[in-house]
Amino acid sequence: MAIQGITQPEIIQVDGNIRLRKYDGVYDFAFDWYQDEETVYLVDGVRKPYSQETLKCMYEYLNKQGELYFIEILEEDSYLPIGDVTFWKDDMPIVIGAKAYRGKGIAGKVIRALIERGKMLGYDRLRVNEIYEFNLASRKCFESVGFRAYEQTEKGNRFELEL
Repeated sequence: MAIQGITQPEIIQVDGNIRLRKYDGVYDFAFDWYQDEETVYLVDGVRKPYSQETLKCMYEYLNKQGELYFIEILEEDSYLPIGDVTFWKDDMPIVIGAKAYRGKGIAGKVIRALIERGKMLGYDRLRVNEIYEFNLASRKCFESVGFRAYEQTEKGNRFELEL
């Protein structure tokens, strides 16, 4: 579901090899990402792999909150899903689920594309509800595109970017 009153694009082209594809209810390929305890720890702060039902509930929840996309990369003439991101002005949870694609600057490119979407929609700021203190890669990624911590939480900080 798109943000109320706003049409969600089917595709946002991030660059020549990376795109965001609108959530279509098919997510079976993502199950393996959320079986990895390290990934789940960075997302939820616990080391408990998702069940199929947990994954379904997560995607249904995120799809109701804002624009849910799968992050896809062009590999040998077809797009391969490697992560997910949800965009709305009060949060931007992002996961590069396929470990082979972490640390390659993809998340930063995705976030920059969504910053541009926020500007196009007339938002004055974007926020990230929480990044855990131990999730240094995520903190550095958001900070590298201009987000700054504005409030401490129990496990980390909330971040925002003035547009």
